[in-house]
This record gives sequence, C-alpha cells and structure tokens, in this order.
Amino acid sequence: MCDGPHTWGRSLPATVQRLLIRRSHIALFAIIGLCFPAVALAAAKGGSSAEGIADAEVAPLALERPSANFQDLVSEVAQDIRTKEAERVKRQQREQEEKFADLPGGVSIETLEAIAECESGGDPTIVSSNGSYRGKYQFSFSTWETVGGSGDPAAAPEAEQDYRAALLYAQSGSSPWPVCGL
Repeated sequence: MCDGPHTWGRSLPATVQRLLIRRSHIALFAIIGLCFPAVALAAAKGGSSAEGIADAEVAPLALERPSANFQDLVSEVAQDIRTKEAERVKRQQREQEEKFADLPGGVSIETLEAIAECESGGDPTIVSSNGSYRGKYQFSFSTWETVGGSGDPAAAPEAEQDYRAALLYAQSGSSPWPVCGL
C-alpha cells in the first residue's frame, strides 16, 4: 500500500534516491535507459544472450540526422560570417586607399617610393631601433601629427603613410629626409 506521494522514495535504496536527486546523473540514466531495451531486443532474437548481443545491429539514433542538419547550418552560418567579414575588411581597405589616392602638392609616387625604399626598405610597419622613427617614411610622432596623422605611423595603412609623406614633401621638400630625400 501507498501512504501517499511522499513515500515512493522510501522503498528505494538510499544510493538510488541520491542518484535520482542529483541532476548530474541524468545522462547516465538516459544512456542506461536506451541500452537496456537494445540488449533485450538483441537477446530476444533467440539463442543465448551473449549470442544475441554479438549479433545485434546498432540502429541509427533518431537524433543523428537532426544533429547533422544542425552542424551543416552552423557551418553555413560561420562561412557567411567569415565571408561578410572579409568583404567588410576589403571595403575598408578600398575606402582607405581611395581616401588617400590623390597625392597632394604634385609629388610623384616615384619620388615617394625612392624615399621609402631608402628609409625603410618600403616596409610600412618598420620601427627604428630606438623606436623614434616609424613606418614606411620613418616619421617621428610629432612630424606625423603635423601632417594630420594620429596614432602610430607604423600602424597606419600604407596609403595613408604615402599621403602624409606627400603632404610633408609638399610643405618642406626633401629636408625631412636628409639622407634619403631627392
């Protein structure tokens, strides 16, 4: 007889009661619940239970296909995100290049390339050994700021460095580059 809903657990051993109460064991019970029917079906085919288990075929899980669909969807979304991010970066680079495409003061790109080759080997990210001069044209921070630059010249896009160098060349000629100026 049942004394009420509160007494159902009293007939179970204490360890089973604790296991049922703890949520971390739910997965274990789910696996056991799925395995026992499979073993019983395999054994019911005839012969000994060991034979039935050995001959048992694994049935595909009902969640296998939805899981694959979900993985496909996640892969698709991730690829879309990567594609959109790449397009955004390309668009920003193109906008930066267009922003600084026209060199001021009639300075030719050939003149700037010669200065850059001499100053930095043409590397827009290079920094002098003492850290004072930075970028393709080896700007100091103060000179960079006088031509409208902000932040680290070596971190600026190459097109902006070309533009700022052209501004400086238009203002001061080759004197900012005493060794490499033409």
